Amino acid sequence: MTSAVIERPAVDAATFAREIAGGYVPVVLRGQVGAWAAVRAGRGGDRAMATYLAAFEGGQTLDVMIGAPEIAGRFFYNDDLTGFNFQRQKVALRQLLGQLVRYSEDGAVDAHALYANAATAPEHLPGWDAENHLGLPTGDAPARLWIGNATRVATHYDESSNIACVVHGRRRFTLFPPDQIANLYVGPLDHTMAGPPSSMVDPENPDLARYPRFAAALAHAQVAELGPGDAIFVPAIWWHHVAALDPLNVLVNYWWGDAQAASPFGALVHALMAVRDLPPAQRHAWRGWFDHYVFADGADEVGDHLPVAARGILAAASPPRTERLRDFLIRLLGGKR
Repeated sequence: MTSAVIERPAVDAATFAREIAGGYVPVVLRGQVGAWAAVRAGRGGDRAMATYLAAFEGGQTLDVMIGAPEIAGRFFYNDDLTGFNFQRQKVALRQLLGQLVRYSEDGAVDAHALYANAATAPEHLPGWDAENHLGLPTGDAPARLWIGNATRVATHYDESSNIACVVHGRRRFTLFPPDQIANLYVGPLDHTMAGPPSSMVDPENPDLARYPRFAAALAHAQVAELGPGDAIFVPAIWWHHVAALDPLNVLVNYWWGDAQAASPFGALVHALMAVRDLPPAQRHAWRGWFDHYVFADGADEVGDHLPVAARGILAAASPPRTERLRDFLIRLLGGKR
């Protein structure tokens, strides 16, 4: 029911900017970072990979998710959604790597799930970029490292464009287009594991009796398995489930995009309070406003009938317009709870 993600060989910066980053579909870039020193070091095995990484240890500990063997590597909610099935601890890089190598070399079948997530290279692995430079136009996005054993991250989205590079081990990405949100059975919006909301469905073992619409999501899913040196471009708001498949896995990602004056997700949450519970006729009327000022083709031109000096918050996007919008919102929301 799924299809394969589009694949291309490695590209240069100009090609990435022109043909990939401007598109809105995932793309696998085979061998994109195959020349990285880290990828080369990992060819010597898990211990060699750990030794290479340990040499970069900075002064900051890592935020590590730890799950009991019973979760089988799937970080998720607990049964009643009051909490999660894992704990978080601050762990030194060498300590984490040492435990991962022990698990790997012992062939531990009852290992705890360990996952250091989004460790920024400048703070946690200083010097990383000098030896492992991406060379693609991702602005000033820092490299973020994800280090762990065979673990799974629930289906979620990111508000920024993302390029993820596999350094060691294998990763399987299962991606769903944004328009599949109704078929993904999204969990709580205000009680999440790591920021963005997640799907409640395990795509590797879906309970279709409980989540029947997920079958429709699977019909639109795209899957890619990446090995060391491969990269994948994930457009903003595309849902993705990520499974690390080996005893030691290392991934580096870069989130980038235009700076937002405010989060679209924040606007959605405010609309839940201000719009969703209105009487149906009023809600329908406000939908016309949203379509006109936000979603319609040409919505950025709705103020063109006004003199430029009188367009106010309808002016073309610019830093002054952003400040004007922010000030207007503060006045609108001031004192209201």
